Amino acid sequence: MVCATIAAALAPYRPLRAIQPPATIDGGDVLLAGRHVFVGGSTRTNGEAAAQMRRLLEPLGYTVIHTDVHGCLHLKSAVTALDDGRLLVNPSWVDAAVFAGFTLVEVAPDEPSAANALRLADRIIVAAAFPRTADRVAALGLRVERVDASELAKAEGAVTCCSLIVAGGRT
Repeated sequence: MVCATIAAALAPYRPLRAIQPPATIDGGDVLLAGRHVFVGGSTRTNGEAAAQMRRLLEPLGYTVIHTDVHGCLHLKSAVTALDDGRLLVNPSWVDAAVFAGFTLVEVAPDEPSAANALRLADRIIVAAAFPRTADRVAALGLRVERVDASELAKAEGAVTCCSLIVAGGRT
């Protein structure tokens, strides 16, 4: 079910389409990287949602790829985009082979939840609790901003959970 308030706020910026039951989808299971849309199969997102997204988005030039996650709540717990060609990933929680063609940057082994980073136009937001992974991202020449996300982490939340990024223009 689409939240009417959010739909009304987004409508001026993008054409909106809804996923119909029996499909279920959660925003944390959808990752955009260039013209690739990855849909994570989880307890909140099913294969029918990925199939509907494929039917909606492929005519617009997107490739939709469904992949299951394991050991974590959402796809974005396991992988997020640093830019259109590089992904930050915890390969223990998702099949990294699905991301062929992308440069994969693995999280520090002792920071399994660090793959949930938020890409903005001019920086990457990472949780301050993951300094080694943040250093890996910064070493790529990307601007990194570390934020305290400890309250979100108590519920397996992270920086993408409280974010809805809308770039200008209609696509």
